[in-house]
Amino acid sequence: MRLASLAFCLIAALPAQAHEFWISPDAYEVPVGGTLSAEFRVGQEFKGAGYVFVPGRSEQFFVASPEVKTEVTPRVGDRPALNIPAPAEGLMIAVHETTDFTLTYRDIEVFKRFITHKDWAFLEEVHRERGLPDAGFKEAYRRYAKALFAVGNGEGKDVEVGLDLEIVAVLNPYTDNLGGGMLVDVYHYGAKRGNAQVEVFDKAPDGSVEVIQLKTTRGGRARFDVTPGHEYLVDSVVVQTTNNDDVEAGPVWRSLWASLTFRVPE
Repeated sequence: MRLASLAFCLIAALPAQAHEFWISPDAYEVPVGGTLSAEFRVGQEFKGAGYVFVPGRSEQFFVASPEVKTEVTPRVGDRPALNIPAPAEGLMIAVHETTDFTLTYRDIEVFKRFITHKDWAFLEEVHRERGLPDAGFKEAYRRYAKALFAVGNGEGKDVEVGLDLEIVAVLNPYTDNLGGGMLVDVYHYGAKRGNAQVEVFDKAPDGSVEVIQLKTTRGGRARFDVTPGHEYLVDSVVVQTTNNDDVEAGPVWRSLWASLTFRVPE
């Protein structure tokens, strides 16, 4: 148990500004009666180590379709974190929300690189206006990860499941025609988020990864081309202030990270 706790706590120690968190299925398409198996991964450019499950770091963990919701209750230290019989045939949505993690910035330049990369550069001025220091301030961050599995026929659709920040696939990557590209919607507290930056990580079968940055429309939708046989990680981040301007009292910034993973069949 001690090793398991240490392993997952490493996620908290990793700088939020540099690493995505995602659900990484062993297989995106499984037969009826098969097993849904997936790792938790943290890394950069769709490459990262797998981590064990620790309940105290998990706010909620379930697999859902429009008709079925199955709570996932791994034991401490389980790896892969998701390893259950497929609850039903069709499109299944694996969902994991972490608890809050906290990091301390020792250098304002690190914070500036983070907010610039995630399209929140104007917050540097807000930081100054709040009278916050260049070092020693904290950020809380929380992750919201989803993965799409096709069980049997894979039919169905992704749905909004009520996460504070969430990416929803408009098209089913396993059954719909993606010749015109993949469509996703970004939701923030249940409302579609327009003009939001979305990063798409496109992994080819040889492991090479292409990264593109997009903006959602005013209606909160993004479109991107996909290739059969490729795996995709879609990511979006919101950075917001807290009600605290006292660095000694706790985090002064809070970031929300949403991810969605799926694979386009060949």
